Amino acid sequence: MGKVFKTVEEIQVDSVRFVDARYDLQNKQFGKQAFEAGHAPGAVYIDLEQDLSDMESENGRHPMPSKEKLTSVFQELGLRYEDQIVVYDQGASPFAPRAWWMLTYAGFPNVVIVNGGATALEEKVTFTKDIVKYAPTTLDLNWQDHLYAPREVVKAIVDGEQSATLLDARAAARYRGEVEPLDKVAGHIPTAKNFDWEQLKVEGTLQANDALRAKVAQDEHIVVYCGSGVTASPLYAVLADEGYENIQLYTGSYSDWITAYDVETGTNE
Repeated sequence: MGKVFKTVEEIQVDSVRFVDARYDLQNKQFGKQAFEAGHAPGAVYIDLEQDLSDMESENGRHPMPSKEKLTSVFQELGLRYEDQIVVYDQGASPFAPRAWWMLTYAGFPNVVIVNGGATALEEKVTFTKDIVKYAPTTLDLNWQDHLYAPREVVKAIVDGEQSATLLDARAAARYRGEVEPLDKVAGHIPTAKNFDWEQLKVEGTLQANDALRAKVAQDEHIVVYCGSGVTASPLYAVLADEGYENIQLYTGSYSDWITAYDVETGTNE
């Protein structure tokens, strides 16, 4: 799938469209406030819940938005297919990977993530409070449906009708069903393995490691999920950056699964 993450040194900052995806699940105004306080020149802001989720849906806590909604969001931001799009968040967070995945799913061919986020980016460019309003575009999006795993595909994997590895990105205790701070049922989707996405954090960046490479092989069909599809996004992005090609994101994730099916507890190796 090609290189997903780039360092600030690798980015030609004068010829890209910046997308600011900063967010905080505990303080939903943080991202917008941070953007207004200062952002990369020409950047537009994209919001996890308002833009990259369908919060009116009951299919999980951050449900998959419709193609119509995503098209409208990207058009209102004035994005074009030919743009070199560079997404950033606060660094080592799931929000830029979520935006990167949605843009990639929509078929934008040139999208990367700033590894290190706004902190690293601000060392190379001067942040500004000036907000640029781009003219809306008209997009005929080339949807990459093979990147998305809806609930019925995950059910087929669980039932053994389709061969794939489910990879749970949550903390190990939540995966095993020992604690559950957010959802009404503790455990994981049956047959799933676990790799806590937080293990990818290295000094404000996201990086693959030997533990991840040992968990899943590059020739496996992998479906990643988490609690609501947010923290699975960095795991997906790191796998893609490593050259894994047959990967999908279950956007509804565990919070969607439990609305229809049973779970299991313990550990699958």
